[in-house]
Amino acid sequence: MKRIIKDLAPFGPIEFDNRSSSYQAASGTKGGSSGSPVIDWQGRAVALNAGSKSSSASAFFLPLERVVRALSFLQIRGDSFKNKWEAVTIPRGTLQMTFLHKGFDETRRLGLQSGTEQLVRHASPLGETGMLVVDSVVPGGPAHNHLEPGDVLVRLNGEVTTQFLKIETLLDDSVNQEVELQIERGGTPLTLNLTVQDLHSITPDYFLEISGAVIHPLSYQQARNFRFHCGLVYVAEPGYMLFRAGVPRHAIIKKFAGEEVSRLGDLISILSKLSRGARVPLEYLSYLDRYRRKSVLVTVDAHEWYTPPQIYTRDDTSGLWRAKSALPLESPLLSATVNHIEESLAHHEVSSEAVEDRLVEHIHQDISQDLTNGVTSMETSCDQAANGPHSRDESDGGTKKRRVEEDLSEGIVAADCSLNEPREERLQNSSTLQEDASVDIQGAAAAANASAAERVIEPALVMLEVHVPSSCMLDGVHSQHFFGTGVIIYHSQTMGLVVVDKNTVAISASDVTISFAAFPIEIPGEVVFLHPIHNYALVAYDPSALGAVGASVVRAAQLLPEPALRRGDSVYLVGLSRSLQATSRKSAVTNPCASVNIGSADSPRYRAINMEVIELDTDFGSTFSGALTDEHGRVQAIWGSFSTQLKYGGSSSEDHQFVRGIPIYTISEILGKIISGANGPPLLINGVKRSMPLVRILEIELYPTLLSKARSFGLSNCWIEALIKKDPVKRQVLRVKGCLAGSKAENLLEQGDMVLAINKEPITCFRDIEDACQALDECDDNEGRLTMTIFRQGREVEVVVGTDVRNGNGTTRLINWCGSIVQDPHPAVRALGFLPKEGHGVYAVRWCHGSPAHRYGLYALQWIVEVNGKPTPDLDTFLNVTKELEHGQFVRVRTVYLNGKPRVLTLKQDLHYWPTWEVRFDLDTAIWRRQTIKALDT
Repeated sequence: MKRIIKDLAPFGPIEFDNRSSSYQAASGTKGGSSGSPVIDWQGRAVALNAGSKSSSASAFFLPLERVVRALSFLQIRGDSFKNKWEAVTIPRGTLQMTFLHKGFDETRRLGLQSGTEQLVRHASPLGETGMLVVDSVVPGGPAHNHLEPGDVLVRLNGEVTTQFLKIETLLDDSVNQEVELQIERGGTPLTLNLTVQDLHSITPDYFLEISGAVIHPLSYQQARNFRFHCGLVYVAEPGYMLFRAGVPRHAIIKKFAGEEVSRLGDLISILSKLSRGARVPLEYLSYLDRYRRKSVLVTVDAHEWYTPPQIYTRDDTSGLWRAKSALPLESPLLSATVNHIEESLAHHEVSSEAVEDRLVEHIHQDISQDLTNGVTSMETSCDQAANGPHSRDESDGGTKKRRVEEDLSEGIVAADCSLNEPREERLQNSSTLQEDASVDIQGAAAAANASAAERVIEPALVMLEVHVPSSCMLDGVHSQHFFGTGVIIYHSQTMGLVVVDKNTVAISASDVTISFAAFPIEIPGEVVFLHPIHNYALVAYDPSALGAVGASVVRAAQLLPEPALRRGDSVYLVGLSRSLQATSRKSAVTNPCASVNIGSADSPRYRAINMEVIELDTDFGSTFSGALTDEHGRVQAIWGSFSTQLKYGGSSSEDHQFVRGIPIYTISEILGKIISGANGPPLLINGVKRSMPLVRILEIELYPTLLSKARSFGLSNCWIEALIKKDPVKRQVLRVKGCLAGSKAENLLEQGDMVLAINKEPITCFRDIEDACQALDECDDNEGRLTMTIFRQGREVEVVVGTDVRNGNGTTRLINWCGSIVQDPHPAVRALGFLPKEGHGVYAVRWCHGSPAHRYGLYALQWIVEVNGKPTPDLDTFLNVTKELEHGQFVRVRTVYLNGKPRVLTLKQDLHYWPTWEVRFDLDTAIWRRQTIKALDT
């Protein structure tokens, strides 16, 4: 019978045609129509649109027999409900095995007897062409060790069965009962009695969320795909903590902290004994390499990047997933104490049976617990709506990697930082390391062909591995994982400081691990200073974590800020490979004062401005970082990595990096202020509060112009001679490229202004301006202003310009509202020269997949200036306004893009899955604290 197949979205009741067949049609349906009814010419629904093949017009439709059965259960039970809807259980049975329908010619090749074939042909409907053959059996299921692939099904409960529908009907009606299967295996008849298992019992209705990871018992569907036992501890999403350790998606956890893990309760029991910052081993299996366990080190989050572990349980009555704490209140993980030492488990025990009882309680009780975490999916990078500026999908930004390839034959060293490739690590006992350290730790440095500079500087070299939590990717940071070489510039009994480029440590919301070249140990570090302009950061570590032997062999490098390097000077470029082997080469300085010119990225992030760097004739490539020293191993510059974005054509762009030398003088100045006691806010470092320096800067972006060009613009001979006299080598003048929006220099200096002098002193380089700003700090009677002589449009003008004071903390606060991560605009955004006049304190830097912000288009790279008509000029006002909004309420949001284009959109607030929360850095405890602002009170 010819049928007219149509896709319709019904507006009224549908009459179902319950037929036992499946359909395929050349309907050419597209994405988004799945689940819509397929009707025949009489208007009866005969199937559901289930899928299509994109390479052709073929579509596949799901028959409705089992749909009608489920609907009848709902109708029968629904009539008995008086006040409210309750959960309805629809019986589903399984033998944990799969059949394939194969033709008679193939079943004969499998050994089917001719008499059996004739029996089946006569007992089957007319036109039957084959029989059901076992394709796979799930280990540990009812059919395991009974059925084998290639078995041909003849009868089920004494009835010839050749169709899937008949099997499914019988299994669904026989839950927890025995069924009889008559099969033929290689021509030999066999009769088996198997117990039908409840499919719901092996379909997880709860999961553990910890540090963004989703872990639950392995479901039947995945057990069938991977051929594992149902119920194993399965990593559906690694999140942050497991991602740091290199645990991939689909992993099966077998051992954690030295204890076997066979079910989710075991894992939760072990987690309840751990403290923040603990490092414990984990063993897992991958379905791609199922016969070998892999071992990694897992570091429990020391900061409150995410909520404490929670159990989410499906509530079939309401259709929601309810959350409840997975750990007892006395668990060390719920306390604020951070334990950075590899810890032995606490003596108090929490049995896995008790945890399983808690899980059952979660499943069967009505949970009235506030949801405190909606971020169960990995946050993505700053995507933009198609109708907005900078429209570009950067969802792969989290997978950008810094790679250094190691070519042993050429001596070129570097590291492979693949985010997706798990790394195997081995837990080491620190006391054992110290005992074994009685040998000559520095013997490797005295290897053949090592230069004197290399031997001297090696004890001060470290390798830093940096991870950025996906929930706190601030300031436009373009990756979650970085590697780089750092140099120890201070080492005492109470504090150690490492300097590293900001392409390795980009933001303060990071987890840093430090590995030392002089001693085989790995300890955590904390970001304590990010220079607001220069491309370097300072990371602190606790020397006591090295032990007595380690602390004695590790030492700080000797800094040599003066004299400055000149063209033609010989230096030694020294750094570390991924195997922590020092590598060096002698090079010559080709340009000691090259100006850095890096354009803004599509998604604004830190870029070095107003910097003069050192260029060499030869180096180790664009991914090798380290230090530049003299022949005695004294550090004259750090060899740091700079991030940039190369743009091709219209909108195509690609992240790149290059390396240059950063003079040590500015680092030495900041170090001196930290040691002697600075005038800035105190910061807790290794349990001691230390005053951190403030940096006075002129928030303008400058670039050099040759005096020959300046003469063409009308600069007088008098000034040209004065500038040449000040610096006869560079022969340049600085011009204003732009002022940072919101700075004290804004509206006073204009683009194209030439900076001739400050306080009557000629200015020829960026350091002259820094020196002038520092001189203001040394004067008691000043208002932080500079008298600048500029050349503007053919005239000399004197302008009094205010300076700005910045700390080295970076961005220390973020808010997640409806899945949109907002913060104060960071300097890279202000460097674009625009802030909305309506208010500029709420800048959307990222958004989360599946959130209301994602669904309704509240993407990144825009300011939120109004919520329901109320201005939101800063984060505090924004919080006060959003606190008044209720769950399920539609909210009108006014935004302004980076290019100034306004937009109004509406979104529906969901406080159940996406509560409002903030993460803020606490200076008193040096811990990132997470606080729930508003969640749904269920």
